[in-house]
Amino acid sequence: MKKFLVPLAAIAAAAFATAAFAAPAMVGSTDKGKVLTDSKGMTLYTFAKDSGGKSACNGKCAANWPPLMAASGEKGGKGYSMIKRSDGKMQWAYKGKPLYTWVKDKKPGDTTGDGFLNGAWHVAKP
Repeated sequence: MKKFLVPLAAIAAAAFATAAFAAPAMVGSTDKGKVLTDSKGMTLYTFAKDSGGKSACNGKCAANWPPLMAASGEKGGKGYSMIKRSDGKMQWAYKGKPLYTWVKDKKPGDTTGDGFLNGAWHVAKP
């Protein structure tokens, strides 16, 4: 019985380590080329007014541009970090830029938010 439990424990530990450090975003193909997407395949965006590891998109802005939220204890892969929002919740960032979706994108691959607000919103590129 002990011989069986040791390999099982090693497999479980490896699976947990992989899940704990999985990237919070994926890469998808759009008319803008390769972009970062959320787990549903929806395009992720960055906001030019964000700076210093802080989100400038709150209130009505965040209602239209929902932040890619991070759960407590999650760890990102290479290039990913978390920022603390003004409400104290955690948001994913890529290369220091907070990530958002756009409510007017209706299906995976949509990029209708790119260039919005006089070019302040951009698709997030891997």
